[in-house]
Amino acid sequence: MVFSKTCEYAIRAVIYIAQKSEDGTKVGIKEISAGIDSPVHFIAKILQDLSKREIVQSSKGPNGGFYIDKNSRKKTLGDVVTAIDGDKLFIGCGLGLKNCSETKPCPLHTEFKNIREKIKVTLHSAAIGDFNESLNAGLSFIKER
Repeated sequence: MVFSKTCEYAIRAVIYIAQKSEDGTKVGIKEISAGIDSPVHFIAKILQDLSKREIVQSSKGPNGGFYIDKNSRKKTLGDVVTAIDGDKLFIGCGLGLKNCSETKPCPLHTEFKNIREKIKVTLHSAAIGDFNESLNAGLSFIKER
């Protein structure tokens, strides 16, 4: 596992919301929870945080719910990861050492640096709205079947 459990749920949630709100529909918390197989209270806290960071949008009331607007669809999974887990994945040591650097590397430094860079490029080039087509076609999924 590369991501924290919170981050995994956050990524799944934004992808789910982007798919379901593509036509302007707002998605309720219970539907999101069921759609990504997460606990309601846990995902509610995550989405509240993502809403404050303007990665997802929300509206209150009987027709309220979560949605992803045009600008947020362009944000990347890297933005979601940074919002939830910080930038440790992109700059941290593979062994978790605080003083690991180019001049004082840990045994995994060089290899982990290459892996970390690939993950960074992948996540920062994947926009939140990029997954709708494959999800709609049944070519990918975000919930165990």
